[in-house]
Amino acid sequence: MASLREKKRYLAFEILSEAKIEDFNAVSNAIWAKSLEFLGELGCAKAGIIVMHDKYDGESQKGLLKVSNKSLNDVKAAITLIDTINGKKAIVRTTGVSGILRKAQERYIAN
Repeated sequence: MASLREKKRYLAFEILSEAKIEDFNAVSNAIWAKSLEFLGELGCAKAGIIVMHDKYDGESQKGLLKVSNKSLNDVKAAITLIDTINGKKAIVRTTGVSGILRKAQERYIAN
């Protein structure tokens, strides 16, 4: 029997910026703002974006997003358009994708 549950992917990202951005809320707001601008409300709803608060490391500026596997490329495109976070110049780049949370943490965040 086929499952109706959406498949998810964990998208690892890294922020390159002129100054440290440790404020998770600023990062989350920037991701949501660009996602809404690029994908629109319907696209964001279909993508099922969740910025994982407990998986963001302010020191290394790495974190994880939980995303629908069908919208993965759209979300990647949206977050690469981010150019400022909290008024500081920043670039957000994706470092990897995994279908398993533990593996995403071990491979992309723990370094």
